[in-house]
Amino acid sequence: MYASRNVFVTGGTGYIGRRVIPLLLEKGHVVRALVRRGSEDKAPRGCDVVGGNPLDSATFRSRVTPSDTLLQLVGTPHPSPRKAQQFKDVDLVSVRESLRAALASGVEHFVYVSVAQPSSVMKEYQAVRAAGESMIRESGLRATFLRPWYVLGPGHYWPYALLPFYWLAERIPATRDSARRLGLVTLSQFIQAIARAVETPPPQVRIVDVPMIKSGLL
Repeated sequence: MYASRNVFVTGGTGYIGRRVIPLLLEKGHVVRALVRRGSEDKAPRGCDVVGGNPLDSATFRSRVTPSDTLLQLVGTPHPSPRKAQQFKDVDLVSVRESLRAALASGVEHFVYVSVAQPSSVMKEYQAVRAAGESMIRESGLRATFLRPWYVLGPGHYWPYALLPFYWLAERIPATRDSARRLGLVTLSQFIQAIARAVETPPPQVRIVDVPMIKSGLL
């Protein structure tokens, strides 16, 4: 049985946030969700809603206390190479501002959804997520970096067609490691991994990669 956590979630109305918040509430955690003003009704039922701008910590940092955990989910939807500038303007700025708020509010554990790396594609996205990880490391906060590659779920099913190629690549020594590191995870596997990360803060920094997400172990 894990102790109840008080979790501040940024990106609470996004693809992952709408699904992980109900799970956290079901597990008995207290959840406060940061939502852009005017979108409060999109937040999952049962959480406390905080109106603010995730790109400006001044609009929400006073509302982070008494959270002990900050779950950073803000990100550009449907990432693609043509969105490189959005990664810098939204993804990177939001993690910087969330980190500022966390440090000002006494948050103990920063949970960050990053991306599997390295890979020969989506390099701009990887670079921004790696920069986010670096900022969090330098802050000295305890942190968990979750590194999925692609999360299969509603509206995100097309990569199922790639599963035979993954199966083959995992059986060839030269491609086995990259196929496992850049593997596909289901939405259920991923939100369960986030919940376990919230419930089990590490002593320093922990990386949760695709094999760990799939295994259910942290």
